[in-house]
Amino acid sequence: MRNTLSAFVALLMVCSSVQAQSITSPNGNLKVDISCTNGKASYSIVLDADTMIAQSPLGLKTSIGDFRNGLKLSKVSAIQSVSENYTMPNAKKSSISYTANEATYYFTNNDGVPVFDVVMHVDNSNVAFKYKVYNQKDRLSCLVEEESTGYTMPEGTTTFLCPQMTPQTGFARTAPSYETYYEWDAEMGKNGHGRGFTFPALFHVSDKGWVMLNETNVGGNYCGSRIENKGANNYKIEYPEITEFGGVGTSAPGIMLPGDTPWRTITVGHTLQPIAETTIQWDLVKPQYEAKAEYKYGRSAWSWIIRMDPSCNMEEQKEYVDFAAAMGWEYLLVDAFWDSAIGYENMAVLSRYAQSKGISLFLWYNSNGYWNDAPQGPKGKMHRLIDRRKEMEWLQKAGIKGLKIDFVGSDKQQTMQMYEDILADANDYGLMIIFHGCTLQRGWERMYPNFVSCEAVRASENLAFGQYDNDIEAKCGTIHPILRNAVGNMDFGGSTLNKHYSKDNVHGNTRRTSDVYALATAILFQTPVQNFAMAPNNLTDAPQWAVDFMKKVPTCWDDVRFIDGYPGKYLIMARRTGSNWYVAAINAEEKPLTLNLNLDMFPVGQMLNVYSDDANLVGSMKEVKQNKKQILKVTIPCNGGLLVY
Repeated sequence: MRNTLSAFVALLMVCSSVQAQSITSPNGNLKVDISCTNGKASYSIVLDADTMIAQSPLGLKTSIGDFRNGLKLSKVSAIQSVSENYTMPNAKKSSISYTANEATYYFTNNDGVPVFDVVMHVDNSNVAFKYKVYNQKDRLSCLVEEESTGYTMPEGTTTFLCPQMTPQTGFARTAPSYETYYEWDAEMGKNGHGRGFTFPALFHVSDKGWVMLNETNVGGNYCGSRIENKGANNYKIEYPEITEFGGVGTSAPGIMLPGDTPWRTITVGHTLQPIAETTIQWDLVKPQYEAKAEYKYGRSAWSWIIRMDPSCNMEEQKEYVDFAAAMGWEYLLVDAFWDSAIGYENMAVLSRYAQSKGISLFLWYNSNGYWNDAPQGPKGKMHRLIDRRKEMEWLQKAGIKGLKIDFVGSDKQQTMQMYEDILADANDYGLMIIFHGCTLQRGWERMYPNFVSCEAVRASENLAFGQYDNDIEAKCGTIHPILRNAVGNMDFGGSTLNKHYSKDNVHGNTRRTSDVYALATAILFQTPVQNFAMAPNNLTDAPQWAVDFMKKVPTCWDDVRFIDGYPGKYLIMARRTGSNWYVAAINAEEKPLTLNLNLDMFPVGQMLNVYSDDANLVGSMKEVKQNKKQILKVTIPCNGGLLVY
């Protein structure tokens, strides 16, 4: 339950050129200034004495008025302390608590008519704000055509950003889908491929610290957004392009009045720890419905990543059922073309066979109706309510537990509504949902209890498609847990123990990373249902110590701890399930990484399982007794890993 307590009262002010009004975090280290000068609203953020966001614009242009200029800050509410304790079994932390300060800033036009409020929420590591838009005369709804919301970064800042994809491009016109390469430590002033960048967005503010931009509480109520560079160090919120989603629907979101926009979130820290560990994306949302079933999570086998489309046949899927059972896993994901290659009647037979082995099925679906040309089936089953509910009724009767729905390439409000509708309908039939070729979730783990994860990253399929992605696999692996996974579950589909992406494990693209790296990323990459890229042949051709660990690897966590790292170079993090900690590290730099690793989460005298690589990426496991200093000296080669538990 959210508790709201009045703190001290901020003075009521009426002005056309107002001095900055400040709100600080509970510990006083993070300060936001909000002002209105010459008719324009703005804000800035300071952490301790360091400017993290310089003075940046606020405002909206709507179909009922342009609220970017001619503004007055008419009053400021009392600053209130807000706090909440809640639990979530399906994210990176199971028990979450926060305390923050909130205030509302009331803006009018020059005639004194209310146009919008800015609700500001500040905790010790996060700033979040949203607009509350008011009706004008008899208008009780509007389109929000443009948002002035900007982010002016301090000079010398570098960026870690993913460029926005061009709509209706890529495979079968399925873009955009958040699957481009990062721009690493790039200078400001760039604009991706000309369309800006997707969320989440990471900025290194020279030697002062880090800033992550994101948004939350976006479902069918609004569109998803991105940022564009507007020259030098200025970034601005932008809405979807009109050509997305096959050109159907508006790029401007519509809201009822008075009504709220989503929360814009800004996570700041002198290190990356507050960013990797943030929960702001869930703190500011509420569950949209109750779970109709007890959703169970776990490990999943998946044939497509190694054997591709031809593996979608009854014989090989039964082989993978047996493999999942041998691993002690809970699920098997059956990918594209199952409707034609296996058929509905035989799929029910396969489901019963899997259940006899203690395995449940996830099935792949094509999202498309009219917005792309992807030929994979099943098609035309998910975009219309009547067809969707008929399909889900059959799925429930067949004992299917979840769906992977692919090719949903748009951030328009109409698309967001479809995501939400699919989730709500699936809940009625006890089905979990994974989205692929899709947007980024925005608070969905808490909003929708049957939501599992989104891809929204350049994921493992690209390791099968091209050698270059294998060559930079470790570099990309160092950023996903502290940026993409920071804001939500990530369905990457990795941790293969094959040397090559092929059925015979001889041909195909070559994996550059070690087996210990594969184990480490099973911990670093977080989602409650993990579709691992292992294959039946790994039972005999992979090291036994690696297979044994993957048989018992957890997928649900109670806590997360960032230890050290730098995107593109190396990463060390820890996750906890129950009382058991797992520490994982990977190295992408050419030179070996030598560490005196503080393992104070393990008591003195405990026997630790340590998985490490030699200089040739040959891995091994040994037991090490935790010493009195609780320090472990290790060396991790390039493309190698470390795992301790």
